[in-house]
Amino acid sequence: MKIDVVNSDNKKVGSLELRDEVFGGRVNGAIIWESVVHQNASERRGTHATKNRALVSGGGKKPYKQKGTGRPQVGSTRTPLWRHGGTVFGPQPRSYDFRLPKKVKRGALVAALAARVQDGALVVVDELSATESKTKAATEMLKRLGADGKALLIDVQPDVKLGIAVRNLPGVQFLASSRVHARDVMNASRVIATKAAVEKLQELYETY
Repeated sequence: MKIDVVNSDNKKVGSLELRDEVFGGRVNGAIIWESVVHQNASERRGTHATKNRALVSGGGKKPYKQKGTGRPQVGSTRTPLWRHGGTVFGPQPRSYDFRLPKKVKRGALVAALAARVQDGALVVVDELSATESKTKAATEMLKRLGADGKALLIDVQPDVKLGIAVRNLPGVQFLASSRVHARDVMNASRVIATKAAVEKLQELYETY
């Protein structure tokens, strides 16, 4: 499978050979889903908390005597059975992160890239750089490359000036190839990667 390599003006300057076993096969949606869930879970703050009967204020005095009133025996007004009482088995601060094998992460990224190739949403460019840190110039470049909505820019070593130019654009990410996850690829409607980055990502197949 071959894909065209274009410049920043969307003019063809070469081609790149893509491995059929990597980008031409059936997309494994199950591991993509698992990787996305893992990424979302690892970013959850998990700061939720409720007070049990030991933490809620009040309740130090027995509300009424033990016997002779005809009412149920109770030792505190903060029992979970009463209004303003403590919460039973309520949520407590915790981490939602879980371990995901490296091969699953790599396989999910390979599958996500294959899905974008088969959808025609991958654009390979010779380089991603800018002579000045101007958001307007970066926006015009993205439009020429067909990125009107959410876009993911990938390079082996992201250009600093272009990174500054696109960081204020909503829905646009500029990541190094070593920091790309399957969720980043699936969340973008257009993936723009340099030739060097695609070659680097293809090497993931050898370790998957």
